Amino acid sequence: MSSVLNPPYYDPYDFDIDADPYPVWKQLRDHHPLYYNDRHDFYAVTRWDDVEAGLKNHEVYLSSHGTLLEMIKADMEMPPGMVIFDDPPSHTVYRGLLSRVFTPKRMNAIEPQVRRYCAEMLDSLAGRTRFDIIEELGAKMPMRVIGMLLGIPEEDQQALRDKSDAGLRLDRGDMDAAVHNMSNSAAEGDFGEYLDWRKDNPSDDVMTQLVHAEFTDHTGERRNLTRDEILGYVMLLAGAGNETTTRLIGWTVKTLAEYPDQRRELVDDRSLIPNAIEEMLRYEAPSPTQARYVATDVEVHGQVVPEGSAMLFVDGSANRDERKWGPTADRLDIHREIGHHLSFGYGLHFCLGAALARLEGRVALDEILSRFPEWSVDFEASERAHTSSVRGWDKLTINVN
Repeated sequence: MSSVLNPPYYDPYDFDIDADPYPVWKQLRDHHPLYYNDRHDFYAVTRWDDVEAGLKNHEVYLSSHGTLLEMIKADMEMPPGMVIFDDPPSHTVYRGLLSRVFTPKRMNAIEPQVRRYCAEMLDSLAGRTRFDIIEELGAKMPMRVIGMLLGIPEEDQQALRDKSDAGLRLDRGDMDAAVHNMSNSAAEGDFGEYLDWRKDNPSDDVMTQLVHAEFTDHTGERRNLTRDEILGYVMLLAGAGNETTTRLIGWTVKTLAEYPDQRRELVDDRSLIPNAIEEMLRYEAPSPTQARYVATDVEVHGQVVPEGSAMLFVDGSANRDERKWGPTADRLDIHREIGHHLSFGYGLHFCLGAALARLEGRVALDEILSRFPEWSVDFEASERAHTSSVRGWDKLTINVN
């Protein structure tokens, strides 16, 4: 079949491919809509219709074995409270507890604080014509926000960010390195001292809410969350609440440097910013792949994907599928009518932090444009981030006019 004959090589652990995966993804979409990688033993789909349908098919494609390839291949036991690594019926209960916290209304209510954080960080750059936007804003602001929501003291937030990031980093472009880093991070990522302190010192934060939350679990028992379940929630929020938003800010700055005409429109009309952030998420998905465990044999494009396989849903490719977005799919267009993209997932596992990420991305861009309406990127002085699941920049040096 055409979908198995001589496909281009795609590997999410390959640094060179990760630098610009779009040509490979297009070849896969056009000629190999079901791809199999024999080195790492996974399947992948790259077209919009396949990715969207697969992400909402939670009966065939399971999250409870992990949503990273290295997790599935390592056959890791998922810690309790990690709602993204869970399936119904328990997923429904655990997600319900967090959905009470991360409502769009509540996230919008913290906008003044988010804006104050951004202003403080950017105002400190006054008079400078060159700096690393990731170091000065992208890596700091999301941690301060999620730290504030969780109740983590500011003086400890950066250390916790560094610890959670370590689990995503690849030192080499292979799966073994990813498994090693992730395991070390899981072992070290202990928020227990904060949890113990919060039990005796309640406050208006997410950790306190989790400590006192009562719910009926999927077995019908009325109870509170266990200590391990709360720690799972907190570890998840600390990691997910930082990495992808940092990448969103980096991609926004990098891409608008390449589209100065659209950047000028945003400077002149800030009402365009919310849709611009949606388009940025479509154009450069911070987390462009989602892995699932195949629970039963399933036919995809005329081939049987066997039970027990790992399936990679490449939302970064789907977001640029011409079949969905037309001939301008590979161009940024802040006026595009988007409807929805897949950068926050789809279906039961749609990102609970989507409203927070949108808020942070929107406010960060607004505050940057107010102070630095024009900039260019020094790529020689910038560094890419290398992970198996998140694309972006660890260092993005810009020159401002």
